Order: sequence, then C-alpha cells, then structure tokens
Amino acid sequence: MADRERQDLLLELLNTTPVVNGVAQDQLADPEAARSWQRAHGGSGSAEERRHLLKARDGLQDVVRGSRPAASLAPLLEDVISRPHLSSAGVSWEVEAPAERRMAVEAVLAWSALWEAMPGRLRMCANPECRLFLIDRSKTNKARWCSMAVCGNRMKARRHYQRTRDAMAE
Repeated sequence: MADRERQDLLLELLNTTPVVNGVAQDQLADPEAARSWQRAHGGSGSAEERRHLLKARDGLQDVVRGSRPAASLAPLLEDVISRPHLSSAGVSWEVEAPAERRMAVEAVLAWSALWEAMPGRLRMCANPECRLFLIDRSKTNKARWCSMAVCGNRMKARRHYQRTRDAMAE
C-alpha cells in the first residue's frame, strides 16, 4: 500500500466520529456498520478487530488533538515485529502483528510515518463545531478546514455576518 493510501485510510478512520446536525456520531458504534467499514478497508470485520481499531482511533484522535502524548499509543504496538525485506528495489519493512490487531497497528504506523514526513500536517478542522481532521497537503501549509465547501464556507460566512453586524452597531 502506498503512503498516500495509508494516509487516506488513517484520515478516514479518524473521521468516523463526525458531527451531523449538531450531534456527535460514531460510525463504528454499530457492529454491522463497523463490520462493513472494516471489510471495505481491508479488514476481516471481526468484533476483536473492531475493538482494537476503536482503541487506535480514539488514541490517535487524542494525540492529534494534543490531549494525550504520543507515548500513550505504545500499548497498541506491543508484540508487533518489523522485519527487513531486501529486494532489488532496496529495503522494505514487513510488519507482523496478530490479525485482529493489524488494522489498528497500520493506523498507528501511518500516523507515525505522516508525523515524520509531514510534521504538523495532520490536524483538527479549525471549525470548533466540527470533529473532523484534515491532512494539509498544500505547499503553504495553511489549510484550516476539513472541507472548504462545508466548514470553510460556514466560518467565512460567520465572520462576514459578524463584521456586518459590528459595522451596523457603530
């Protein structure tokens, strides 16, 4: 799997707790919906896999938000082995983890690789009412919203309304 695919999978996992009509949702709370999500993303769909995936998602969300240190993710990587594989293309690393923990481990490793290659590019949406995350791939590293069409437009409209209201009050 390419780095971009790993990053996108990580972002999709982090964004399984959106706010819909002002109410926080958890798209993995329902076992059947979670099973579908897991299978669509290369997992087995088992309850044990889901349990580890939820721990990884919640832990990663807290780390990205800054409410927990990165070291808090260490238990997710216990007993995981990374072995070098040499080929004509160079050295690659094969990760060995129990099948039910593979998706969770891959999410943590994707976060780590992203943090190393693009520090600060994975962050929360700047809309305080949104719980989604974004990966800023822009050259300027100034992306603020998970979606310009949704959150960006709302925040700009609010600022415009506030400026107009403040100007009328003067």
